[in-house]
Amino acid sequence: MASSTRQDDGEKGCLASPQRAEDVVSEAQQSWWQFQGHAVHGLSVGPDPDRDPEHLQRPAVLLVHGFGASTDHWRHNIPVLASTHEVHAIDLLGFGRSAKPAGLAYGGSLWRDQLVAYVRERIGRPTVIAGNSLGGFAALAAGAELGDEAAGVVLLNAAGPFSDEQTTKPKGWWPSARRSITSALLKNAVLQRLLFENLRRPATIRRTLNQVYIDKTNVDDWLVEAIRRPSLDAGAFGVFRTVFDIPRGQPLDELFAALKSPLLLLWGIRDPWINAAGRRASFQRHAPEDTTEVVLEAGHCPHDEVPDQVNAALLEWLSTLAGETTQDLQPSR
Repeated sequence: MASSTRQDDGEKGCLASPQRAEDVVSEAQQSWWQFQGHAVHGLSVGPDPDRDPEHLQRPAVLLVHGFGASTDHWRHNIPVLASTHEVHAIDLLGFGRSAKPAGLAYGGSLWRDQLVAYVRERIGRPTVIAGNSLGGFAALAAGAELGDEAAGVVLLNAAGPFSDEQTTKPKGWWPSARRSITSALLKNAVLQRLLFENLRRPATIRRTLNQVYIDKTNVDDWLVEAIRRPSLDAGAFGVFRTVFDIPRGQPLDELFAALKSPLLLLWGIRDPWINAAGRRASFQRHAPEDTTEVVLEAGHCPHDEVPDQVNAALLEWLSTLAGETTQDLQPSR
């Protein structure tokens, strides 16, 4: 396991009253932590201990963003979850406000180790790790590594390969040739730069979000800027270039087999980036028998597109871990 050290402690923020989601994200306790010598941004917020002293008996919750996103993407979830649970969110190295160093081996192993270290060093008690897309893969890998230290894992349209997908090769000469040509072109530095510059344009970001959100209501200026801002950091292009060489990581079926904690699968079943129905079937074949599933009419980022539904499903599932009911988890007044 990679070594890591604490840089800044700080107290968790307390959620005293309802606020705009974006304000809660900005007013939560922003903290900085060192992992492998690099600065990692995180935030934490939870119930007022005077109003809800029992929240420390419940598992903490760690939220992990997807590719190109950050802690900001949980803007509509943090306020609700933090009314009853200690909530943390983290920017993976290479994303958000975290460092984007050159020469780092970006990929599943790095992000798994980062999350494991964060749980052990910053949270220090059983934690539910929830992740979207790339963050889902990292969350599952971390949950499997943590063993009994993980109170549960929540996957929202998680990325990652299965063993049989890693060994499948294109049939015929043309699909194979097309894959080789595409791979070669995408590794061209000039083309990578042009692609990067286009992808970080606000108009492109908005267009991409509109493609993956079925309900466009939450595709707003705040979200577009939250995604664009980290791309202006020194090192952002270098991280982007590594995307074309990131190893696929440990197969999902192996991670499911190693997982000891409860699992919740939240599906945005109309995700246009993946064959959600087909992928769900693969997950059902390999996930533990007692896995809970919730299917939502949403796209790739259900936590931000239909946050009320995701929050309700999460709280209901979290209540089962603590032997409570959703009524027990109503915030104290």
